Amino acid sequence: MTTDNDLRLGLPDWVYRDSRFYQREVEQILLPSWQVVCHESDLPDKGDFQRLDFVGRPIFVVRGGDGRLRSFYNVCRHRASRLVDGDEHGKGRCERERIVCPYHGWSYDLEGRLCGVPSRDRYGDLDPADWSLRSPEVEIWEGFVFVRCRTGGASVAEMMAPWQKLLEAYRFPQMRALGRVTLRPRAVNWKTVVDNYSDGLHIRVAHRGLSALTGDTYQLQAQRDVMHMTAEVDERHAGSWSCRAYCRFLPESEHLPRGLQRRWNYFLLWPNLAFDIYPDQIDFMQMIPVGPGKTLIREIPYGHVDERREMRLTRYLNWRINRVVNAEDRNLIERVQAGMDSGVFGAGPLSRDEVCLQALADRVRDAIPEAASPIPPWRDAG
Repeated sequence: MTTDNDLRLGLPDWVYRDSRFYQREVEQILLPSWQVVCHESDLPDKGDFQRLDFVGRPIFVVRGGDGRLRSFYNVCRHRASRLVDGDEHGKGRCERERIVCPYHGWSYDLEGRLCGVPSRDRYGDLDPADWSLRSPEVEIWEGFVFVRCRTGGASVAEMMAPWQKLLEAYRFPQMRALGRVTLRPRAVNWKTVVDNYSDGLHIRVAHRGLSALTGDTYQLQAQRDVMHMTAEVDERHAGSWSCRAYCRFLPESEHLPRGLQRRWNYFLLWPNLAFDIYPDQIDFMQMIPVGPGKTLIREIPYGHVDERREMRLTRYLNWRINRVVNAEDRNLIERVQAGMDSGVFGAGPLSRDEVCLQALADRVRDAIPEAASPIPPWRDAG
């Protein structure tokens, strides 16, 4: 039993750098989690695909001849070659409605069925029905396409159910990409980025411009699967010219109720996926681990088709504001990671106001009990 006066500690420093712990996270936290791949509108035509490489699992989503979106592992069933490449952003189109392996020419239809084997008679009684592409689980929620490498646990719809009515007002399924996928490598542990995203106390200290824009309205709410942060923007608080101009030019969107016209909502879906939801656009930001000390931040904005000059200007100003915030955050997470790597930190106390950090730490400890130990429980820690 805990009381309000009990001291709560964050996670110990070693879990932000230890290689064996990272492998536990891959198996027990990351592979069982939902990961966003793209929006339905990103793949308008049959044969269009989008790749996502996630903790060693190469995945792609493709639109079939029947119009459905399906997910497959990007691995040929013959000799494990990567099947599709796409452009630098992971997008492409399958030629002739076939997925053809560049190694030995095995081919699959857009539904993942094996449909072509050169010199098939040399493979004995090979039955093509037994060699379809393997698939992660797929879910489409509000127009966004998610995959999960291991089944079990809540669906995305179930995770987001407490906010479903609020989110429906934004009409996500009708949105379109406003840019291309951006990939930002960071030499930090993935949890360092997630913690920073969910940390409300640093806004006033380290993000002076954002703090001026939102005043005292920044609020946090933590549930088991979703962290929710929200703030109201007001030009009476705005500091920089970009913030003042954003508030001045932000037009009303007729599909949004009054209470959302100037509200910024942030959602973190356990364990590593964030949605920044603004009146003018939304972004997803995915903290993809690529090792115990490396993270790839993957993001792209979406919005409704809106050619109003005010909306175009507002979206540009949104980008300017968040470019500054991202630069400030990069400095912060690198400073924190250096402290975690030093081995002299241990674990720090959490304020009762740090509800999201408490919830995230609890989830990690629930999934991997060793995280409750102040030191690595194995001798050969990385």
